[in-house]
Amino acid sequence: MPLEALLFDVDGTLADTERDGHRVAFNQAFAEAGLDWEWSVDLYGELLSVTGGKERIRHYLDAYRPDVTLPANADEFIRGLHQAKTRFYTEGLAGGTIPLRPGVRRLLDEARDQGLRLAIATTTTPENVTALLENTLGQDGPSWFEVIAAGDVVPAKKPAPDIYFYALEKMGLAPQRCLAFEDSGNGIRSSLGANLATLITVNGYTRDHDFSGAALVLDQLGEPDQPFAVLAGDSGGARYVDVGLLRRIHEAAA
Repeated sequence: MPLEALLFDVDGTLADTERDGHRVAFNQAFAEAGLDWEWSVDLYGELLSVTGGKERIRHYLDAYRPDVTLPANADEFIRGLHQAKTRFYTEGLAGGTIPLRPGVRRLLDEARDQGLRLAIATTTTPENVTALLENTLGQDGPSWFEVIAAGDVVPAKKPAPDIYFYALEKMGLAPQRCLAFEDSGNGIRSSLGANLATLITVNGYTRDHDFSGAALVLDQLGEPDQPFAVLAGDSGGARYVDVGLLRRIHEAAA
């Protein structure tokens, strides 16, 4: 089956948002609420084992702060913290502090020119996705993507494959016609669970994750003057990811 669509994770894949974006916004939300919680760079790396912001807060309290007594309306309290975090995060994006990763804009442009369909499959909230796309691609950025599957649109988040199943159903596509882009162990477990061939671009938090089953593992998508490093798999001598390489990867994984 020919390659028809590209499905992208967002955080860590399209942009390196975690350490200096989401983590900082969580801490700002905690401070605003008068809490003494502080997520360091290293601690946040550990918390990333849990997908979903509200779920991450809950895990932090269970695993690291059993001394904290939550109010009776704990779910509402955590939801409020997460909403504040989203506000701080989107304000930070508006300031232009988080660019797309190398090669992302170039590849998106080329994919659109060649008629490939684009979609998002992520655990982050729709507001975060929209803010990132508008502040990096322009106000019409979200419209580049036929489907934006995000947040709580499915009950089970990555590593469950549900978000990919949702996107594929909305697009009316079989997974064999698509290629997924991920950056983490939870991400590839999700994409492979949906039977999607997957290309990985690691970041500082995920370099040591298990990417067994990936079609190709790279440090970045690369640019003509900024080649990627191959961490696993065979790029066939390519120095940066373009649609031609994606078609070869997809065909080899079939």
